[in-house]
Amino acid sequence: MKITAKTGLLLIDVQKAFDDPKWGPRNNLHAEANIGHLLSVWREKGLPVFHIRHLSRKIGSLFHPDADSCAFKPKAHPLKGEPIIEKYVNSAFIGTDLEERLRGDGIQSLVIAGLTTDHCVSTTTRMAGNLGFDSRLLSDATATFDREDLNGYRIPAAEVHRIHLASLHGEFTQVTDTRNLIAHL
Repeated sequence: MKITAKTGLLLIDVQKAFDDPKWGPRNNLHAEANIGHLLSVWREKGLPVFHIRHLSRKIGSLFHPDADSCAFKPKAHPLKGEPIIEKYVNSAFIGTDLEERLRGDGIQSLVIAGLTTDHCVSTTTRMAGNLGFDSRLLSDATATFDREDLNGYRIPAAEVHRIHLASLHGEFTQVTDTRNLIAHL
């Protein structure tokens, strides 16, 4: 994929809620630094960026709009004029105008980063592929947490991350890393 003025950057759910210890152990502790670096390069080049924010209608949720934890993390804080797409489900395309905005701006390719690899990042990436967008998913600008399987066994975050990237690569997206992507800008 050639990065052009018609390549959009989707930053998915880079929110303070994921700093809460309730999530448990996490992989890729440098994901936000990589996101911040990518975002600064993207902005320097004047390329389109879309900030995705997960919201919950449940009072007390870390993602409820009234919760401080619903805010964007500092490294991914939107600048004035950068679109914020608010969603209530895992996919940034369901119940939002994201697809309409992308198509209206002539965007046909996407770079995707954010949290968490196995939930909103994966779901949005799958839908982007199904909708015909050519995308790149950044392995070092995404992260997830340990998960427990149906038998109560803990699956380490690094393994969950690796498996989800493998299932997306070549089918819905091409997986790369921040350094390789920036080298092609």
